[in-house]
Amino acid sequence: MRCVIARFPFDLVKSEVQAAMKGIKPEPITGESVVISRRTYPVKQVGEVITRQDRRDFSASEVTRALTRLGFTCRPVPAPAAGPSPLEAASTMLGTTAQS
Repeated sequence: MRCVIARFPFDLVKSEVQAAMKGIKPEPITGESVVISRRTYPVKQVGEVITRQDRRDFSASEVTRALTRLGFTCRPVPAPAAGPSPLEAASTMLGTTAQS
């Protein structure tokens, strides 16, 4: 499939993307992610490997769009964990109530 990432054309094939990511350890997920061969990778990490460009040269949405068209499962930015704010947690530990 032909796609454009960072103004450069690429001919991507699903099996070639899988082969390129084989043996590469996934980095921690902080933004959009993609599942490749049962492993979840950050989209920017995959983009850097398959394009051989610095990750600052392209956006996550460009790579997500290309990987989705190839048939990979892409996931949005993970939602922040719900819980008390740091102020509320500290207040609870001290046995007082937080004032806003």
